[in-house]
Amino acid sequence: MLVLDQYTSSFAGLAVVIGLALLLLPLASPKNAWVRILLLGLTAFLGWRYMFWRITETVPSLDKSGMIDVIAGSIFVAIEALSLVSSTSAYLFLTRRKDRHEEADRNLAWWGSNPPRVDLYIATYNEEIEVLERTLAGAQALDYPNVRVFVLDDGRREWLAEVCRRYGAEHRTRPHNNHAKAGNINYTLLQRLKDEDAPDFVAVLDADFVPHRNFVRRAVALFHDPGVGLVQTPQHFFNPDPIQHNLHIAAAYPDEQRFFFDHLEPARDAWGIAVCCGTSSMVRVSALKEIGGLPTESVTEDFLLTIRLDSHGYRTIYLNEALTEGLAPEGLHEYVVQRGRWCLGMMEIVRKVYNPLTSPKLRFMQRLSLLDSFLFWTTTFPFRLISLVCPLLYWFFGIIVVEASVSDIAAYYLPYYAAVLITLNWISGGLIWPVLNDVSQLIAAWPITRAVAMGLFVKGPHKFRVTAKGGDRTKTVVQWPLMKPFAIFFALTVLGLVLPLMSDTAFTHVSRAGDGIRVILFWTIYNLLVLAITMLVCVERPRVNRPQRESVEMAMMSVGMQRFHSWVLELGVDHARVRGLSGLAAGALGTITINDVGDIAVRVLEETNDGYRLALRPTSEQRNAILRKLHTADMRPGAGKGDLTGMVRGWMRNLASR
Repeated sequence: MLVLDQYTSSFAGLAVVIGLALLLLPLASPKNAWVRILLLGLTAFLGWRYMFWRITETVPSLDKSGMIDVIAGSIFVAIEALSLVSSTSAYLFLTRRKDRHEEADRNLAWWGSNPPRVDLYIATYNEEIEVLERTLAGAQALDYPNVRVFVLDDGRREWLAEVCRRYGAEHRTRPHNNHAKAGNINYTLLQRLKDEDAPDFVAVLDADFVPHRNFVRRAVALFHDPGVGLVQTPQHFFNPDPIQHNLHIAAAYPDEQRFFFDHLEPARDAWGIAVCCGTSSMVRVSALKEIGGLPTESVTEDFLLTIRLDSHGYRTIYLNEALTEGLAPEGLHEYVVQRGRWCLGMMEIVRKVYNPLTSPKLRFMQRLSLLDSFLFWTTTFPFRLISLVCPLLYWFFGIIVVEASVSDIAAYYLPYYAAVLITLNWISGGLIWPVLNDVSQLIAAWPITRAVAMGLFVKGPHKFRVTAKGGDRTKTVVQWPLMKPFAIFFALTVLGLVLPLMSDTAFTHVSRAGDGIRVILFWTIYNLLVLAITMLVCVERPRVNRPQRESVEMAMMSVGMQRFHSWVLELGVDHARVRGLSGLAAGALGTITINDVGDIAVRVLEETNDGYRLALRPTSEQRNAILRKLHTADMRPGAGKGDLTGMVRGWMRNLASR
């Protein structure tokens, strides 16, 4: 009975955390600064309480364990402690939040009768015409009166010049591709500064990002303050990323960058350390001239631009409004390459340009911002890898890296873990999900860890790797090179669980763990779950009829002499899915009337369980109108928060279809 009472009492901390959440959070708003401070402070306290226990009580010692146990345990706790340092800085940032919506409203016409001149630069290298057409159609629809659109073509493609003329944009090339995107923008800006109508501000879009009609107007409004050097707006995506798509959970699980853009950037803005993220930003030209153009010392010139502007007295601020939307990496390889490039760029900045500990002319908060970003890349992903390795060390070699019982874990770890989940989900509206967050980190953990080493220890220069867009995505593709290490880890983990059951004499070290064997067993099973889902992500499902948006609207459809009211469930530039109809034959021809587009010629492709799939045959004008309807309206694409029920349904459909 005494043992049971001790075991039960170890859950007291967890009960207190959950009880406080149930009492406090239903009555509070995530915008309440004092409640944020209380919850994040409690989370940080519980985190360091846990870490103090980890360091003082759970690391193997030489008097009880072997040297290998001590070394492995010390390495693991060191990485874990550094990860907590990074998390603590994030908790500090999140105690505040800045919303500039009303500020933009108040200053929509600060320029009076003479609107500033704005250049919109669309940097491109090898994107297909269907990718660029979306962006150009959006740029054509901008509602700002004094903007010129330039397509900066490092692919030097003749056909693109004609496409640009069709959309009223100017096609620019250069004789070389030095410094990739940053060099491309600098080259055109240098030419434009010689013109009589040189721009006052430059907006930057990646080739696959479409501006909403009000993008330029809303961003320019915040330059009423002469101390503002750059305005960043969030990146939203009209298509699911590979994790969302391959697990069939796009409608119920937000994209991986939502927490950063919706919550961490507004928090950073409140502390004066918002960062430029490249696309969907606007910069003051006079500030760019002062710092010598976009910096080229890193493959992530955007983050470096923020620091350089700050060192010259110009602030980067953040307008958290959906003013653009883009194409998330469609393939898993591209997804991983993109994140590896971000990491590599940060390592280059820290090693070659701005050391957060020693560089002069850095404000304290900028030093903290740099250190936070550095620790995020160098600890989060290696920690995810070492978490897979540690249980294997025990099952195969008897090496114990954490000496803890179930009651110890319940008393020290669970209160902190619950506080993290409750607090961050309360702040973000439900964006943090166990397992899935681990999957999103694990999928790129090894390439990012490799990029850390390359950026810190290989002199360079490092090549800018473009994220591929478009291409044929109509077939199921198993990404064996990416899946292989996860499959090996999965097999080794299963083998580690099975081997002790197959021998009475081998692996006698199992008894050494005592009650801690339950902790290792749970850890192992959790790793198997994460690895299994990660491997599912590596099986890329076909993407057909893209781009599209699931938005329901009423439409009139005519086939022969018949007219039908129907609901449009999906709409793309060359297809649609409708419901509310019956009695149509495959191959039938007709028209469908879409708001803001007109009467579009259609052919019935096939019947579905609730309607029909249609092939659209729009004119070129109608095609542009569809693109503008899909991508330039003042609306936010994608899921806004996680829905567990929807995710489970998506997983079940996904498994059933394999």
